[in-house]
Amino acid sequence: MTFYMSDLFWNGASLGCAAALRPWLHDHGSLTQRIQQRCQQFAVHPVRSGLARIAFDEAVLLGIAPHQLTYSREVFLFADGKPVVFAHSACTRAHLRGAWASITGLGNRSLGSLLFTHPQVIRQPLHFRSLRPLHPLFRSAAAQLSVVPNMLWARRSLFYLHEAPLLVTEVFLPQILLLK
Repeated sequence: MTFYMSDLFWNGASLGCAAALRPWLHDHGSLTQRIQQRCQQFAVHPVRSGLARIAFDEAVLLGIAPHQLTYSREVFLFADGKPVVFAHSACTRAHLRGAWASITGLGNRSLGSLLFTHPQVIRQPLHFRSLRPLHPLFRSAAAQLSVVPNMLWARRSLFYLHEAPLLVTEVFLPQILLLK
């Protein structure tokens, strides 16, 4: 995996983001619930889950060595048959046996169904960035797109349960803007 210094730079502000997308990026509630309220049919399509190497900047946030395997889950969130979000989550193997043990059995359920219903889960501030075609998350997200844009916006934050971090990154696909 190629690492670029620019991959480290996620911001606390979404400067340059289109005004129509800002409410989606900055909402601190459940993204799953927000999408469900704006469509007739919601679905989670799992892409991959299991042990994997994650990006350098993700490993730094989780406090692990960059080469260390972590549990990673990738899904697409669909609204009325169209992909609207690509979601990537990661946590250390040690926390799979503890605080985050339940995430391995989510299947086609959203991670939000766990995060926003558990009273002890604490969310850290959101960080944002625009992703370009060379970024690995862009490439994964673009896999469901028939027309690939030159940039996609993403946000991420850490969730803590019993002091164990879980990193959640959400990449917003163009179809999200068609939801009312």
